Amino acid sequence: MALAWVMHQPAVTAPIVGTIKPHHLADAVAATELKLSTEELTRLEQHYTTRPASGF
Repeated sequence: MALAWVMHQPAVTAPIVGTIKPHHLADAVAATELKLSTEELTRLEQHYTTRPASGF
């Protein structure tokens, strides 16, 4: 779900996926097929608070 959400963000052009277990890779590939509705995206983002980048 998290990877599907990232892939729906217009600023993200290439999400980086790292895994060491084959089933995690299968889950990541399956996320490419998950289409989130506007309502689902809104519900996922309703508690999100943007923060400035740090450490750069």
